[in-house]
Amino acid sequence: MIRYLLGLFFVCLYFVSGTLGARADEFDYNEFDVAAEYPDMGEYDIEDTNTDDACRMTNVSINAGANPIGVQDFDIAGIMLGMNFDEAQFIARETGLYVNRPKNSVVYSVHPDWKYNLDYECRQSGIYAPAKLDACIKSLARSRGVMYASELHLVRDATGETIDVYFTSNATDNVAWKIVYKNDVDEMPGDGEKFANQREKKIWSWWQNVLDKYGTPNSGNDKWASSDNAYDPLMTAYYGELELVDCGRNAEDATANINSATENFAAKSYAF
Repeated sequence: MIRYLLGLFFVCLYFVSGTLGARADEFDYNEFDVAAEYPDMGEYDIEDTNTDDACRMTNVSINAGANPIGVQDFDIAGIMLGMNFDEAQFIARETGLYVNRPKNSVVYSVHPDWKYNLDYECRQSGIYAPAKLDACIKSLARSRGVMYASELHLVRDATGETIDVYFTSNATDNVAWKIVYKNDVDEMPGDGEKFANQREKKIWSWWQNVLDKYGTPNSGNDKWASSDNAYDPLMTAYYGELELVDCGRNAEDATANINSATENFAAKSYAF
């Protein structure tokens, strides 16, 4: 009898251990698993490629008598358009001037068209509860390679400077298409004469440094243009801000994602 009970115990133990050790289903995905591989997933975002103000420009014209400028070779603290995510992180770390902002320094995204595809697939598998649906979409996005690091946020607290780098998706090699630099040059504690004087001097010094590094603008008074085409690399200066963009690269990435999402939509196999 004892031998029988011991045998039954080990049989039960075998099935229990087998269940516990079984591979999780593709959709049985825990958000903590996502966080383990993507530590900044609290800032998970869905990129909307159609609403970026940087690429809503109507036209760009080069000033009379001016020449095109090689904006594609410009850098901001060593970070350039076309650098991939790992290169941009490496440059920031090696120079030692900037560090990742304390929270959500990296933002991960999925292009909307791919998000719609994955939402459809998860629902077709019987997943409807919001939390499980969200986890399913993230799991599939990661496994399909359509989740990507879309933003890198750097800070330099000593001088009030920040750099925000925006990247294309993996469909176009996850490279920088927009770099935004900001500082506190226009910020002063008061409105009195001395503060106005200090602010003007800060702005003058900032602008002089910009001209020393990039040369004189060739489009209006505040733009460096590589051509008359608004989709070619362009840099614009504001009070205490530089915006370096390649709208053509961004548009190319959006098109690639829309086309690939359409081609890979998991439609039902209709027979007629």
